[in-house]
Amino acid sequence: MSTSDTVRHTSGRSTFRALPISPEGIFWEDDFITSEHEQRLISIFQNDLEWPDRPGRISLHYGYTFDYKTFGIDPDIPYKEFPGWLQPLIPTTESRPPDQVCLQFYPPGAGIPPHVDAHGPYDQLYALSVGGPAVMQFRKGEERVDIDLAPRSMMQMTGESRLHWTHGIKKRKNDILPDGTQRPRTNRWSLTYRWLRPGGECECGNLVHCDTAQRRLGVEKEKRSVQALAAPKEAENNASE
Repeated sequence: MSTSDTVRHTSGRSTFRALPISPEGIFWEDDFITSEHEQRLISIFQNDLEWPDRPGRISLHYGYTFDYKTFGIDPDIPYKEFPGWLQPLIPTTESRPPDQVCLQFYPPGAGIPPHVDAHGPYDQLYALSVGGPAVMQFRKGEERVDIDLAPRSMMQMTGESRLHWTHGIKKRKNDILPDGTQRPRTNRWSLTYRWLRPGGECECGNLVHCDTAQRRLGVEKEKRSVQALAAPKEAENNASE
């Protein structure tokens, strides 16, 4: 990356703004990188990186490696230093660099199921969008909120949006915009930045989404998804009694 890329990133560190929506806690910066910087990144992603050979959404990991079984850090894979192209993209709004960065490629039609990033292992959460736009949906109970992930935008999730709402991208080749028009999806990449939570314990107490609260309740890891599905139904039944 060039010097201008680094300068652009540093100068934009204080331009995050809170989105005036529910869920609370989403901070946003348009044009975190320039369009020229974006095109150089796309060229690197397409030509210089070695990706898994399989269809759908695929991932590469930097720093510590994300463990898709425990949703924490994989202790058996050594730390991987951030490459030169990634270093200018690190958010400088935190007191230290992230511990884990995940680069994901979404071909048209790919998505990611609704989820909440594990509470215990991770604290802060940022996401940078590169390439085509896509609609991300936040969900809490019956509430649904769509956010258009614009190219070159950086999103920070804190508080309610980070801990108590799921977020996901539907598997489809067209997004439905607020005016009813359909927008075809194109190749999209995202960078997700995670910081390890000191002590590895979350104190939010959310039994539906918090792995720390579930573990303290004695819920086994493989049964937590069942617990999450059962909790809203149980609450609904209790409210009707």
